[in-house]
Amino acid sequence: MNENEMKFGRFVEQKRKEQGITLRGLAGELYLAPSYMSDMEKGRRYPPDKGKLEEIARILKLAKEDKDLMYDLAAMAKENTVSPDLPEYIMEKDIVRVALRKARDKNVSDEDWKRVIEIFDDEDGEDN
Repeated sequence: MNENEMKFGRFVEQKRKEQGITLRGLAGELYLAPSYMSDMEKGRRYPPDKGKLEEIARILKLAKEDKDLMYDLAAMAKENTVSPDLPEYIMEKDIVRVALRKARDKNVSDEDWKRVIEIFDDEDGEDN
């Protein structure tokens, strides 16, 4: 299943099983009812708040990329939301909001955004 087809609940279920954690075990560590956890994995309930998402990432030992994907999937499961790790950053920096609105208004392409990301990667000395 590729990222575009992946749903939040399926992602959590897959990662949970990869770690050998039962649904009841994960629910217990999160202080959630197993039925609630099951409903989340089956897409019958919205993903939890940012705090619980952080706990899920910790318990499932998610790498940064998987944690970011989990945030994105959680946001996509809810209508008109932003990944829960981004709102504070966006709202505390006026320049970020200006940049995002300009990008939206100018319909910035994926290629343009890739160039921006490359600039950040070059500053960090990272490879793509």
